[in-house]
Amino acid sequence: MSGPLSGYRVVDFTNVIAGPYATMILADQGADVIKIEAPQRPDFTRQAGNGQKGMRASFLNNNRNKRSIVIDVKSDAGRDALKKLVATADVFIQNFRPGVVERLGISEPELRAITPDIIYVSMSGWGERGPFAHKPVYDPIIQALSGLATVQAGSDQERPRLIRTILPDKLTGMTAAQAVVAALAGRAKSGEGQHVKVSMLDSIIAFLWSSDMGSQTFVGNETSVQRAATFIDLIYETQTDYITVSTMTNDQWSGFCKVANCEHLLEDERFNTPAKRDANADERLNLIQEALLERPAEEWLKTLDDAGVPSAPVLTRQQMIDHPQVQASEIVIEHDHPHAGRLRQARPAARFEGTPTSIRHGAPVLGEHTYELLGELGYSKTEIDTMVASGALLAHTPEQPDEAAE
Repeated sequence: MSGPLSGYRVVDFTNVIAGPYATMILADQGADVIKIEAPQRPDFTRQAGNGQKGMRASFLNNNRNKRSIVIDVKSDAGRDALKKLVATADVFIQNFRPGVVERLGISEPELRAITPDIIYVSMSGWGERGPFAHKPVYDPIIQALSGLATVQAGSDQERPRLIRTILPDKLTGMTAAQAVVAALAGRAKSGEGQHVKVSMLDSIIAFLWSSDMGSQTFVGNETSVQRAATFIDLIYETQTDYITVSTMTNDQWSGFCKVANCEHLLEDERFNTPAKRDANADERLNLIQEALLERPAEEWLKTLDDAGVPSAPVLTRQQMIDHPQVQASEIVIEHDHPHAGRLRQARPAARFEGTPTSIRHGAPVLGEHTYELLGELGYSKTEIDTMVASGALLAHTPEQPDEAAE
């Protein structure tokens, strides 16, 4: 047994990031995730971005612990094979635009007729209704419409800014993975499956409301224009490197003032309560910045730590991998991929003491498990050969070269 979801089967008909990231979380936690791709249009990330030996980092980092089968569901034979696979599954996940699964004959009612208790998950950009429902969408589009780009700007008057990571994609993946586990828990009690719908827009707006939508929370007492946030974003310069410092509580503010030789600020009327420090944040943060320029980063980090003031160095990607805390927690691990070579990846974030997770195998090459999976369903090798020859399936065999070389 490897992970708490061992014994569950997930049919994963998703591509790019949000869907594959969701299903990789489930795979990392032990589920048997079967990745389905179309022969005409395999997952876009197989050919995008940095790679080696014909495999791309983006695909490898979102599809490990999965098995791959390539099926043309537009063909009768391919659609029949998919339905036989669904008959063995607990979960089916797809991220086609609304209307596509109906045209392909794999909609929720059609698959529920095969497996009545299945958890059917529909992931989308905008949801199923509304003027944008059928529009294509990528992460920056959601950042723009959801208000996230304006939140990142700091105020309604400033130029909107994108977060420089695909937060909507990844957060939607995490939301979908959690929803799948919740639906499986519900099925364990009721015996019934259900249709779960997750959109990128839903996920980001719900995410923002936790901390960034206070101005719109009280009906009839909304803030028409969001006031400017602080001009300093808590990344400070020192004599050497950048650091971050947080002085939220009275004790932390007092501790900083003492080690920075700014004890006179403890009596300053602008800063003697948390509410006043927030109201006068720009002045306070400018004073912190001025003080931090007086010493090197290494000295500040030790001094602040001794005083109980939260602080940390600002690290590059490479520095993060080598940091003692990351090393001690064994967050970043290395393993050998049979096709891509030696890989470095983050281990599954959640750790289960009773059912520990593992990287059982790396992301599959295209169609790597077509013969294996259909064999498990009772197809003979001759039948699979015939379907491959007809184009209903695509299969990778050991004598074939891996995906297109660099």
